[in-house]
Amino acid sequence: MIDLNYLEYLEGFLTDNRKERFKTVLANRTNHFTIAVEDVFQFHNTSAVMRSCEVFGIQEINIVEQRFGKNIDKEIAMGAQKWVDINKFENITNCIQTLKNKGYQIIATTPHNDSCLLHEFDVTKKSALFFGTEKEGLSEEVMSQADGYLKIPMVGFTESLNISVSAAIIIQDITTRLRQSNVNWQLTEEELLEKRLLWAKNTIKDIKRIEARYYSK
Repeated sequence: MIDLNYLEYLEGFLTDNRKERFKTVLANRTNHFTIAVEDVFQFHNTSAVMRSCEVFGIQEINIVEQRFGKNIDKEIAMGAQKWVDINKFENITNCIQTLKNKGYQIIATTPHNDSCLLHEFDVTKKSALFFGTEKEGLSEEVMSQADGYLKIPMVGFTESLNISVSAAIIIQDITTRLRQSNVNWQLTEEELLEKRLLWAKNTIKDIKRIEARYYSK
């Protein structure tokens, strides 16, 4: 449970405009969809995917790094790492199982299978969308464990897009259609409070000193 007194204390350090901005952004956040990125060698692409999640309202991104241990490219992410939840996994098995336990269907994005076209994708189902490496695509484990496959319609000679471009197209499409649906896609009241608290802590300078002052009372 969130300490509401603590939240009120921290939000006292924010401007009214900042607090209202948090509430406006959070009203458009969702955990109905989540994104998983598997072993992307060029990590600026993962940072760009994270930025798309933030811009289009997906609250969580799951990063699997069992081969390439790299850090978020903060210049590409443009601060998105402060506003989305980043779950890191050392192997794909744990990632898939964790997401299935949360009730997500596993959707592999790939142009090579008899995949569902993007505009036909059922946005009413709680889904975790997986994106793979630039050259190899998703691993065999993801492909075999997937509950469905998804692709972007293409009419040119090139059969694939850069991962960050593919993610941006897919995320924008499914989140737009989700908000036009009758699905209860918004964050729960508890999740909203959790994000308000976390975002306040991420915003306030010298947060450790501020926290120490609160708990010393």
